Amino acid sequence: MRPARVAAVETLSPHFRLVDLESEALRNVAWTAGQKVQVSMGSGLSARTYTPISWDADSGRTRMLTFAHGDGPGSRWASGLREGDICQFFGPRRSLDLSGLESPVVLFGDETSFGLAAALRDSPQADAAIHVFEASDVAESRPVLEAIGLGQATLMERTADDAHLAAAETEVLRLAASGAHFILTGKASSIQRVSRALKAAGVASSRVKTKAYWAQGKIGLD
Repeated sequence: MRPARVAAVETLSPHFRLVDLESEALRNVAWTAGQKVQVSMGSGLSARTYTPISWDADSGRTRMLTFAHGDGPGSRWASGLREGDICQFFGPRRSLDLSGLESPVVLFGDETSFGLAAALRDSPQADAAIHVFEASDVAESRPVLEAIGLGQATLMERTADDAHLAAAETEVLRLAASGAHFILTGKASSIQRVSRALKAAGVASSRVKTKAYWAQGKIGLD
């Protein structure tokens, strides 16, 4: 773990904040979109994983989008951050291998995927990507996406019985017909369902990248 200072915090909504970290340890670091950093929550070995949106290796500064949901250590840490705070981080490290992707690219995910989508916005691997997100609160998520330059994303309100995923399947299968490559992220069970639909439609596994960020009732996914 290495120290970093919270250089700026911008509250975008009740649950989303943009956080800038700065540190000498962030200088001259080779970073690519899709990599992760792990931030210590200050107790034992507890840490939470974030996908940086950008990384300035010259100034030693990185930006992350935090999403506070529930009442866990990550949510409390993100909600309580103030400019000037010191935190400990580890990374960047490999998380999602985006090699082999070809346009058009479709990114499916949820609120935990917004940071990755923003990081890929200027990435040659996912130029002009199409974004399809499930979200617990579309009214809150929409202005957040607009603030990070993803206002054209398709948003689907999450339902308790996951009935909304039928519409997500329909959308990704429509896009699959154009030869799209897919990045499936976010909730593990949602990824599994959409992945099965793509496989059943004959989409080659080489066109699909997956990364589960969380699963109901489990911790430690990154």
